[in-house]
Amino acid sequence: MKKFLSAVAIVVALNGPAHAQDWDKGLDAYQAGDYATALQEWRPLAEQGDADAQNGLGSMYANGQGVLQDYAEAEKWFRLSAEQGDAGAQSNLGSMYYNGNGIPQDHAEAVKWYRLAAEQGDAPAQANLGYMYQNGYGVLQDYAEAVKWYRLAAEQGNAPAQSNLGLMYQNGYGVPEDHVVAHMWFNIASFNGNEKAPELRDSIARDMTTQDISTAQAMARECMSSNYQNCGY
Repeated sequence: MKKFLSAVAIVVALNGPAHAQDWDKGLDAYQAGDYATALQEWRPLAEQGDADAQNGLGSMYANGQGVLQDYAEAEKWFRLSAEQGDAGAQSNLGSMYYNGNGIPQDHAEAVKWYRLAAEQGDAPAQANLGYMYQNGYGVLQDYAEAVKWYRLAAEQGNAPAQSNLGLMYQNGYGVPEDHVVAHMWFNIASFNGNEKAPELRDSIARDMTTQDISTAQAMARECMSSNYQNCGY
């Protein structure tokens, strides 16, 4: 049985408010690796209650970017943002609970925060919620529910979810076993940068006919060209 891949990285959301010039300046600096400037721009906004800046500041403390890594500070800023309804911060706070970073590991709390973010359409949270259901972490194991959340994230282009959805099809977990569809998702996840997907795609291909591989490749092209609206099911 193949190992499923978790996607619990803590990230800065890229959808800051358009009116916040200081947020945009901080985000540009952050993406350029100029963490000192990002910190300078975001901290005043975070202290004023800006949820996006609070999430950004939390991410910097969680990852040790421009500051010494400090999980307690990260959790503080994530929680302030998450309690305002910021989906990125909710997802990140869920990952803090999943990993036990600076707080006691609590899978039920991780599920709570992932769900809040996932229901707002946050793709990383949807992928992580699928992972929780697939493994029975903090919830009763439910493959069909895992497939539901993996699919929602996969159709937003989330590569870990695409790879895990392929594994669900490969193993027949929550869906009928289908190596053609599995190959399609592995191929798409590989294109989108998932490190394990090429190996998974090439491994399953060894048990497929040439025609099946050709069909899966055509399905992958159609799926991506349709922006995940026509993916063969």
